[in-house]
Amino acid sequence: MKIDLLSVIILTKNEELNLPTCLGSLQKLNAKIFIVDSGSTDRTVEIAQKAGCQVFNHPFENQAKQLNWAIENLPITTNWIMRLDADERLTPELVEELESILPKTSNDITGYQVKRRVFFMGRWMRHGGYYPTWLLRIWRNGTGTCEQRWMDEHMILSKGKIANLQHDIIDENQKGLSFWTDKHNRYAEREVKDILNIGVEQDDFLLKKGQFSQASQRRWVKKNLYARSPLFLRAFLYFLLRYIVGLGFLDGKEGLIFHVLQGFWYRFLIDAKIYELRKN
Repeated sequence: MKIDLLSVIILTKNEELNLPTCLGSLQKLNAKIFIVDSGSTDRTVEIAQKAGCQVFNHPFENQAKQLNWAIENLPITTNWIMRLDADERLTPELVEELESILPKTSNDITGYQVKRRVFFMGRWMRHGGYYPTWLLRIWRNGTGTCEQRWMDEHMILSKGKIANLQHDIIDENQKGLSFWTDKHNRYAEREVKDILNIGVEQDDFLLKKGQFSQASQRRWVKKNLYARSPLFLRAFLYFLLRYIVGLGFLDGKEGLIFHVLQGFWYRFLIDAKIYELRKN
């Protein structure tokens, strides 16, 4: 009988469309699965329980606080912990890689980064600087916490080194375009809070910890270059950088929709909300 080496934390609210695929990708992985639900009114909890997950309920304030509550309060006894969103899934190759690598990882390595492969309207967004996106998603129990931010939160390690895994997680939300735009409107509200330091005292641990990574590089550019550029103009320039320079046009019609909405409309909406607050 195998010894459990990994626990997977999944935060949920009304994820009945995404959760079966997510959990299905974990079936062959030797892992304990913990669901932290924040008041689902659909079949999310039922699906999780039928799949053998341990389900806990906790009120949601933001992603970072919910994840840190899970890390601090769930009965996790495994050596490794993984964070996974309900609309994400592991590739079979990543499952095999985790089962092979985790048991023999040297003690100096306390975290692993994986590549996220985003699908939109059924198509992989391979261009526009969107792939590969490296994320620290697996860490040794007792070494990882989530930085306190409203948006773009990342895991921070208290010690040790970070290594990269070869294979991907896939991000593909099944809820449709209306949900996507509604979600990004809410994201815009949260990002405005981060930019204007509203409602939470945050410290940029991703930069201060000195953990050199793609995430820290992007955070530096966003904080020191993008944030200092003129409102609205920066959204246009960012879109051109992604769609033209970054070859986002190679992602076809789905890519056109994605890069316009995520790379321009979303950034423009954030600036509009900032403008509205400053004007009032």
